Amino acid sequence: MADGFTFELVSPEKLLLSGEAEIVSVPATEGDMGVLANHSPVMTSLRPGMVEVTMVDGSQETFFVRGGFADVTPTQLTVLAEFAVAKKDMTRAIYDEQIAKAQELYDAHHKAGDDEKAANAQTILHQLQTLEGAILPA
Repeated sequence: MADGFTFELVSPEKLLLSGEAEIVSVPATEGDMGVLANHSPVMTSLRPGMVEVTMVDGSQETFFVRGGFADVTPTQLTVLAEFAVAKKDMTRAIYDEQIAKAQELYDAHHKAGDDEKAANAQTILHQLQTLEGAILPA
């Protein structure tokens, strides 16, 4: 059995998961990142995507996150998500709400003439649209 480390996934609303994990995959902005015990310290921002967790007891959980940060130390990983929901709890209404928020953000920055922020919002919108098949139940 692999060494475990403390993992916490926190959204603005609540603590979604806390426990001893064996491996966690997070959607870092530069690509998916796997975290194991004794990982080098790093902090990274997150893009919309899936956090996949395997706990030391062998149980597995998957969560959708829309942005945030991940803070990694050799003994702990904390994910502070802008928005997060367990994949099993994802619905079309939740997905559509996230798309609408991203579209509103893009529209506001585009209207204000802030090209950099509009481009970032457009990237998030595209990432959410690309994830539709992976995050919605079949």
